[in-house]
Amino acid sequence: MSGTSSALRPPADAVAPVRHPDAPAPGELLGAHYDRCFGCGGGQPHGLHLEARAGDGVRITAEFTVQSAHQGAPGLAHGGVLASALDETLGSLNWLLRTIAVTGRLETDFVRPVPVGTVLYLEAEVTAVAGRKIYSSATGRIGGPEGPVAVRADALFIEVKVDHFVDNGRPEEIRAAMDDPDQVRRARAFEVNP
Repeated sequence: MSGTSSALRPPADAVAPVRHPDAPAPGELLGAHYDRCFGCGGGQPHGLHLEARAGDGVRITAEFTVQSAHQGAPGLAHGGVLASALDETLGSLNWLLRTIAVTGRLETDFVRPVPVGTVLYLEAEVTAVAGRKIYSSATGRIGGPEGPVAVRADALFIEVKVDHFVDNGRPEEIRAAMDDPDQVRRARAFEVNP
């Protein structure tokens, strides 16, 4: 991405990311990390319903279809919705690391308009890790993996403990997520959030 700020450039002592041995296999659908998540949850009628799949290494692919409820200018996706799609995709990478992390910084380039009805195809990868900092980048293309680039982003995620969510989230929703008998769903509910 051109013009990336220095905050998004990994330091000299950063290391290559390592995929967790229990990460989903390449090609496996990751599923929603939380049913009420605007980015991936099925419980949000106007959400993105973004579907992400594990890729090789510490990479994922994802896609979503821009709906009428996602528009800013007439017939075009709202830039904030596109930034949300990039953030959700980048955040999903942390599941491959089995790390709980939150978005610390997200820089987005809007390259071309994305019409309502378009399928946006996203690819993301973790590029480096430095202590609690996770550096990643993503690209969104119109119509498929070979389509024209519409959006790009670089991000910095910060590893946190589950207490971040417990201390800051709405108590009734935290309790419901913590009481979920499905261990994977319970862990994924706290996977990523600002």
